[in-house]
Amino acid sequence: MTQYTYQERFKTVQGVFDEFTNRSLFELQSRGNFDELLIPLAVGKESNVFIAKKGKDKIIVKIYNMQNTNFKRMYDYIGKDPRYEFLKKQRRQIILAWTQREYKNLIKAERAKISSPKPLAWKNNILVEEFIGNDEPAPPLKNLYPKNPKKFFELVIKEMKKSYDSGLIHGDLSSFNILNHNDKPFFIDFSQGTLVKTPNSGELLERDVRNIVGFFGKLGVEAEVEESLYKITRKK
Repeated sequence: MTQYTYQERFKTVQGVFDEFTNRSLFELQSRGNFDELLIPLAVGKESNVFIAKKGKDKIIVKIYNMQNTNFKRMYDYIGKDPRYEFLKKQRRQIILAWTQREYKNLIKAERAKISSPKPLAWKNNILVEEFIGNDEPAPPLKNLYPKNPKKFFELVIKEMKKSYDSGLIHGDLSSFNILNHNDKPFFIDFSQGTLVKTPNSGELLERDVRNIVGFFGKLGVEAEVEESLYKITRKK
């Protein structure tokens, strides 16, 4: 088996990421979590998402930026989560905790059998997760409307109820963060996910519901926010 140096393995991303991130990528690759990064799927201020290769399979590698990320906004969210009350307002610590929290949320979602990517690995500011799609990645709902919007909406509410019953609130649910894979919803981007017992979880859940009801309302689905909230929480 050919042995490659650290520099050779990451010649395609040298100069793109900081040394800390490159070393974390190298460690994940050395452990066999992925073979190589293939192409960027999404590039943003806070994170870059890559399609990667592992054997014959595709997976997703999400890398949070250590420099450009708005860690103060992150702290406003994560600081309310009882799992992270110990955090101090330090950039590095917050970004690493933010990535870890998304990984933990995906584990919780998988255990609750929520339609979402399976978490595969986590290291510092890098998250490795399942690829959702066939040959191409499944598109977000905003880019591919469902054939039957009413049925799709009902499936979304069902997934939200499973999440709530497991003690988890997505916190950032919208047509951007729901994939349409074979006309079934898959929830992604759990970085703002928090526990039901978090003080502002009710506010986040209601925002999620308003986003979903508003989007599907434009597709002709008649639904009320309060009624949808009741279906999820069974609370009036």
